Amino acid sequence: MGVANSTAAIETRQVRTGWLRRLADAAIGPTDDELTRRRKTLLLLASGLMNAAAFVWVLVYWLMGLKLPTSIPFGFQVLSALVVGIYLRTRNFAFFGYAQLSLFLFFPFVSQWAIGSFVSSSGIGLLALLAPIGAMVCFGPKESVPWFFAFVVLTVVSGFFDYYLASGSDYGIPLSTIAVFFVMNFTILSTIIWLLLRYFVRQRDNFQAELALQHALLEEERRKSERLLNSVLPNHVARRLKENQGTIADAFSDVSVMVADIGGFTRLSERLSPTQVVAFLDEVFCRFDVLVYKYELDKIKTIGDAYMVAGGLIGDRADYADRIADMAIDLMAISRVDPVLREYGLQLHVGIATGPVIAGVIGAKRFGYDLWGDTVNVAFRINGEAPNGTIIVDKTTYRRLGQRYRFDDEREIKVKGKDPMTVYRLVGRL
Repeated sequence: MGVANSTAAIETRQVRTGWLRRLADAAIGPTDDELTRRRKTLLLLASGLMNAAAFVWVLVYWLMGLKLPTSIPFGFQVLSALVVGIYLRTRNFAFFGYAQLSLFLFFPFVSQWAIGSFVSSSGIGLLALLAPIGAMVCFGPKESVPWFFAFVVLTVVSGFFDYYLASGSDYGIPLSTIAVFFVMNFTILSTIIWLLLRYFVRQRDNFQAELALQHALLEEERRKSERLLNSVLPNHVARRLKENQGTIADAFSDVSVMVADIGGFTRLSERLSPTQVVAFLDEVFCRFDVLVYKYELDKIKTIGDAYMVAGGLIGDRADYADRIADMAIDLMAISRVDPVLREYGLQLHVGIATGPVIAGVIGAKRFGYDLWGDTVNVAFRINGEAPNGTIIVDKTTYRRLGQRYRFDDEREIKVKGKDPMTVYRLVGRL
């Protein structure tokens, strides 16, 4: 909901500023980054406002019948239009910035000197403050220092000449008229500065909203990727993979490995459609997943209808053999009452072996966590020897479980590639 609200707010702001963006599109290159686009738009806006102010200034003086030099603001407008035209042709933003800011800086002071003094010009020289302000907004604080220094120097020079040379009656302008133009000039300056800052703040808010939206989207993608990674790999392995991009490989001296298989599933799969096969395995294995989390074990993988689990990989608890045995007992209980397995007359058979293994992550684009070693081979082989509805464990697992569990009599089985092995049928917990 928060991401949707942020998107709607950004779209609303974009509609409101659409007219300005259309005006600026002609001056913005397709390869410009967001910061450059904003700087160019701000400088174009400042140029337009300054030209509008010059027009108002000339118009008001003319309507009041004052015989003052109008060629200076008119010349400013012509030069400003020329600078914009050169920029649109060359796309040289550095030239455009320095030329336009120079006009901002010198036009007010030249107008003031042509009229007379600071007072008789109604403080028009203050409009030159737009030069350092524009430099700060468009180029940065450091770049605005020389412009502000130039503004101060020109102000001091104007004050010096006013003090020694001003006659107080330049162009015979009455004090009441001077007061009117003081108000006009200060209003123009304040309005331009306010509009520039308002636009700058709105653009900043838009930028921050866009950043917040992108951050929210990235955070959501991160959570999705973590959920996906944790669904493929054990949690402790997923954490290590995120922290370390190198090879993840470990050797464990004692791990209990359980392989649970669905007896008769191969024949059943020949009678079912692919959709039914996948749905059946998904429903059954999801029940197995619940037991994995219940007993804090690690699901390693599924191979066809075989489900492989390991205990002892984390190393924070020593009762992993007991937890593997408890899960195996629960699996047998599920197979006796599960409606899906009973519908097709299927049963589980489980093999458990304990011993050393090698564990690690393989793959570059599709990760897989797996176990290797004789213990894994034994677990798969004794699983194949286990009759349906039984749990068979090797001698090492039998010794780990001790007197806490009930077993049938031991027996020997022949495993391909190994000497006869003594195995035990796990019946339940004492």
